[in-house]
Amino acid sequence: LVLCSKGVPQTVATLGLESFLHEAGCKLVFYLHRVARGVSLSTTCLLSGFQAIKLCPSISRWMDLHIRSPKCIVFSCFLCWVLHFMVNIPIAMYVAGPTNSKNMSMFFVYRYCSSHLSGILFSVTAVIYTFTDGLCLALMLCTSISMVLVLHRHKQRVQHIRSSHLSPRTSHETRATHTILILVSMFVSFHALASILSYWTTLLQNPSQWLRSISVLVASGFPT
Repeated sequence: LVLCSKGVPQTVATLGLESFLHEAGCKLVFYLHRVARGVSLSTTCLLSGFQAIKLCPSISRWMDLHIRSPKCIVFSCFLCWVLHFMVNIPIAMYVAGPTNSKNMSMFFVYRYCSSHLSGILFSVTAVIYTFTDGLCLALMLCTSISMVLVLHRHKQRVQHIRSSHLSPRTSHETRATHTILILVSMFVSFHALASILSYWTTLLQNPSQWLRSISVLVASGFPT
């Protein structure tokens, strides 16, 4: 959903068809993109949280029966969808179809759609999106750091066992740590940069085409 709702319209607009979406189409595309992006962010954060709980004996001991239940995971994902369906309702209020108006009160988000944003609505929406994105990024960082620490402590505890077997292979803990660090680095880097570029693009009244293209490319990086 993230790739289709963001990349396909931008690609079509780049090929020269700038007015291929009507107002309802613009509202649907932008709404689906924001919902899909938020769900992608939240579910990746949830995955990291469940993994961290499973790895930490002190936490998983008293949450074992609840956290391993498939109903718990399904319910958490369902809540993510409901939350982002509700939070992104303002998208349908200020996104409009393509227009040739040069009114300075209008912010051109993309070449194929436009948006009408008042200062108050823009500020409230920006605060909500910044808070939800920042919360997910912070949770992802905390859970990833805790997993790395747990794996490091486990590696130290079993080091004397492996020292008697001179195996040149990298330990499972080291490989898992590398995977976690790569994932969280990509996750935080792509989303932080995409949020900055998105805010910058929306703030400018007539952003350049290269800025919009880079913003789309970065936003599609992590889902890809």
